[in-house]
Amino acid sequence: MMHEVPDLGELEQEVMELVWKHGPITADKVRGFLPREPKESTVRTVLKRLEGKGFVSHSVEGRTYFFRASVPRKTLAARAVKRIVDRFCRGSVNDVLVGMADAKMLDRDQLSALIERLDQQEKS
Repeated sequence: MMHEVPDLGELEQEVMELVWKHGPITADKVRGFLPREPKESTVRTVLKRLEGKGFVSHSVEGRTYFFRASVPRKTLAARAVKRIVDRFCRGSVNDVLVGMADAKMLDRDQLSALIERLDQQEKS
């Protein structure tokens, strides 16, 4: 079952990208990768908010917190798309796919790969 996806702010999105790419990762490492190096307390607050939203979890080694993604990138993306489908297309995935094809965002090869994936799911 898909849950409502809380919106991610710009900094939260940047931090999630780093956690997906480098996790498990410390708050200090996250801070070092960010282009404008926010205060350490800001990074910790963002990580705490992301944990509260269920996007990251942490483990502790000594006194160091290591953060890792709780939700894979593609799962989060699928939840966000579902929210868009529900909001703008009254739940019609068909309307979204047709719109994507019309906007040249979805081509025959991508659609074939999607069909293959659905066939695999039916078999398992």
